[in-house]
Amino acid sequence: MSAPLRDRTAPTEHPVLDVLDVLAGRWSPRAFDKESTIDEATLAAVLEAARWSPSAGNTQPWRFVVARRGTALHAQIVEALTGLNQTWAPAAGVLIVALAEEHDADGNPLRFAQYDLGQAVAHLSVQAHSEGLVVHQMGGIVREALSALPGVEARFVPLTVIALGQLGDAASLPDKLREREVAPRVRRPLAETVVAAA
Repeated sequence: MSAPLRDRTAPTEHPVLDVLDVLAGRWSPRAFDKESTIDEATLAAVLEAARWSPSAGNTQPWRFVVARRGTALHAQIVEALTGLNQTWAPAAGVLIVALAEEHDADGNPLRFAQYDLGQAVAHLSVQAHSEGLVVHQMGGIVREALSALPGVEARFVPLTVIALGQLGDAASLPDKLREREVAPRVRRPLAETVVAAA
C-alpha cells in the first residue's frame, strides 16, 4: 500500500502560481508600456516564484538586482545593455539583473549555478505571465558594468537582464524590431528536440 500524499506546498511569503496553464501563452515581447507600473505585491510574487525554484543541493545560487523605471539604478542597467536593447528596454517598468553565484563563500565552485539560475528565471517568467506581465531576457549586456552595481559581490556573475512590465504597442518599436514583434512564433518540432527516446 502506498503512503498517503503529504501536502508539500512551499510556505511562500507571497502568493505564487498554482496551476501551470500559462505556458503556451508566454512569449518575449520588446514593446513595453512606458506609463504603467508594477505594484509591490505583484513584483514580490514574481520574485517569490524564482525563490522557490529547484537548485542543486538547495544551494540557491541566484541573486537579483531589481530596479524600477525612473530610478538611477534602472538608468545604470540600461547603460549596461548593448545594441538595440537600449532602444526598447528603458520602457520596461522593472529591469532585473540575474546573477549566478558560481563559487560559494569558501571559493568552492557551484557547477550547476547557471543552470539553476535559468530555472529560477523560468519560474519568474511563468509567474509574471500569470500576473498579466510580460518578460524579455537580454544577453546583450556589459558584464563588467553590471558587476559594478551596488550589492554585487565578486562571486556573483551577471548572466542576463530581464525586462518586466506591461505589454506596450508594437508600433513604438523601430522597424526591425516591430517586424520581429508581430511575426508568428515558431519552434523546431518536438521530434527534432528529443534526440533519443525508448
